[in-house]
Amino acid sequence: MNTVVDTARRQKEQYAGDADRPLGSYLATLAVYGTTTAALALLARRRGASLRAVGLRDLALMTVTTHKMSRLMSKDPVTSPLRAPFTRYAGTGGPAELSEEVRGHGARHAVGELITCPFCMSQWVATAYAAGLVFAPEATRLAGATMTAVAGSDWLQLAYARLQRSAEG
Repeated sequence: MNTVVDTARRQKEQYAGDADRPLGSYLATLAVYGTTTAALALLARRRGASLRAVGLRDLALMTVTTHKMSRLMSKDPVTSPLRAPFTRYAGTGGPAELSEEVRGHGARHAVGELITCPFCMSQWVATAYAAGLVFAPEATRLAGATMTAVAGSDWLQLAYARLQRSAEG
């Protein structure tokens, strides 16, 4: 066992150099994701749930919902209390979005990186949406349609603001 631990430490040192990279915490995060996904698949199989291919309509809802939910969870001011234990406020980042710095070391840092990155959150959100399609498809589609409408509204708000600025001069 010591050989495995020593090898892991050497790999971390060779990878990170002088940077503080929480590779062990990243590995734990991957394990949580993998275990959760496997547990959901096992539960679906035990319940006899239909694991059919995702159709184009569902894929479109899933795509826009994943985009919107990932940004909402990682950048929205209203969700900042959920990120606060792992981040520090650093100002605004875009229209109705915050910029936050990750704080802490180890697991706290790894979770902070995950929850402040909409690209990182997308995998988790899309997986949750896929599970929703298996276990509660109607409710999931309703939530997806709602988030798609919110995302569309956001894009229209940005377009309106841009047109307003160009009209003013």
